[in-house]
Amino acid sequence: MALYSEVVMDHFMHPRNVGVIENADGVGQVGNAKCGDIMKIYLKIDNDIITDVKFETFGCGSAIASSSMATEMIKGKPISDALQLTNDAVAEALHGLPAHKLHCSVLAEEAIKSALKDYYDKNNIPYDAKQFPDCDHCDHCH
Repeated sequence: MALYSEVVMDHFMHPRNVGVIENADGVGQVGNAKCGDIMKIYLKIDNDIITDVKFETFGCGSAIASSSMATEMIKGKPISDALQLTNDAVAEALHGLPAHKLHCSVLAEEAIKSALKDYYDKNNIPYDAKQFPDCDHCDHCH
């Protein structure tokens, strides 16, 4: 069996939604240069719909594939759907990741939620803090 699925390889070799959104409505960055993976997600939101999403990822192939897949999974969807996105759903959509690379799908989930939190904060929209990662205290960001 190959270490990576064809879907992972496709999203690594041909990542979707790479780039920056100028004047993004929400921006989230997670990760840490020490572990080698940093993800930054940019969101454009109109009437609670994610109309555009872009990412910049510094990391391994699994990190790039996870970022690409996660952005595809939320683009055109309501914010409420994006808040429900899990790392397990990202890994499943990629047809699996090796156990030692599952943290990449966790980072993708956390980056999206961090961008959504930024959107809420910028627009003074109340939210339940439990919906978002506590990046000041998580293992992936320190």
